[in-house]
Amino acid sequence: MKAVLALAALLLQSAAVSSNDPIAAPQYLRFERTVSIPANTTGQACASLDAGVFAHAASESLNDLRLYNASATEIPFNFSVSGTQSIEDDPATIHNLTSSNGDIVFDIDMPPRPYSAIVLDLSAKDFLGTAQVSSADGKTPLGTFAIFDLTAQHLSRSTTLALQESTLARLHVTLHLAPAPGATTPNLSPSIVHGATVPPSREAQTLYTPIASTSSITQRGRYTVATIPIPAHVPVERVSFTLDPKFSKNFYRTVTITAAPQGARDNVAVETMSGAISHVKLPPTIESDQLSIDAALGANLRTPATVTLFIDNAGNPPLPLTSVQLEMRQRKICFQTSSPASYRLMYGDPTLHAHAYDYAAHFTPSPNPIPATLAAEHRNPTFTPRRDARPYLERYPELPWTVFLALLGILGSIALRRSRTRHN
Repeated sequence: MKAVLALAALLLQSAAVSSNDPIAAPQYLRFERTVSIPANTTGQACASLDAGVFAHAASESLNDLRLYNASATEIPFNFSVSGTQSIEDDPATIHNLTSSNGDIVFDIDMPPRPYSAIVLDLSAKDFLGTAQVSSADGKTPLGTFAIFDLTAQHLSRSTTLALQESTLARLHVTLHLAPAPGATTPNLSPSIVHGATVPPSREAQTLYTPIASTSSITQRGRYTVATIPIPAHVPVERVSFTLDPKFSKNFYRTVTITAAPQGARDNVAVETMSGAISHVKLPPTIESDQLSIDAALGANLRTPATVTLFIDNAGNPPLPLTSVQLEMRQRKICFQTSSPASYRLMYGDPTLHAHAYDYAAHFTPSPNPIPATLAAEHRNPTFTPRRDARPYLERYPELPWTVFLALLGILGSIALRRSRTRHN
């Protein structure tokens, strides 16, 4: 019995032993892309990643992404995503709100960071106007900007002031407003100013990379419909619409976006979100285009999915759309290069864990990085499936218990026979 217990303990101890983390090696990565660097350049180079990398990487987190030079040495890199989500709008405080000669005037305390836009919170509707912005002392003019609300005409609204980047602590704003054509007399007193917010500076705003698009656009009753299939793992974060450049009419349309995973059998798995697109041009000063919708979709995190867009024309003629495009925030890798140099970006090994480079931990982006480009993807000609290097008992964790139970059965049978022999 002691021997059996000792054997069982040994088996359980062996089952608990875990293997070391797998080591990245080019022959275990299924896909590769040549990374091209301009000749005779050295320094920090950056390459944008496209949808193909996500589609064939082992996971949406790109844990298996690796970069190698011509001698198959792994090259450390920094991975970044454009417009990190931690950057949020900041509230701005309104001071000294009053009227002067029929205009609305006030000061705004700005956040202690660079900024390039202000979004005014105005409760008024159906108006046209301008916002004149300067430093608080009036000595530094920042520009005059058109603002409007055309709700009664079923068009859009804009109260965003697109400034040149500035760091002034306080701004002075003068609003000159008038009723929009055909509108009843709205309230355009200082009471319509409820506040303001400050988006991230345009220097920190998001860049996007195309994922997939379609020019096959159909009509279903009052709806214009576009359908776009997307592969697994590719992040979808924005939808953009392209109109016939000859089209110039003002419009406002609501859009419903659905995303269904491949093989979805019920509506529970289908994501749905909505937004709007618009165009307004009223000479001489007002022109506004909103032809993109933020749309963070997750239906394709594990499997391919189908994205369908429904544009509600609501009795209006269909828009002359030429294409609809899905986009993701720009992802890029940056690394140090030397000339001459040849690099391969490789991926497709599900056993690898995320890389942890000292280079990334101490990375400082260059203001003028060397542009690196990815060639077309192809399969790694030297690919070899990774042998399962886990200990035998880790690959077959049920084996110790099977042996243990078998031994108990054998010992029980022996004990039973001995008991019968003694009684006989």
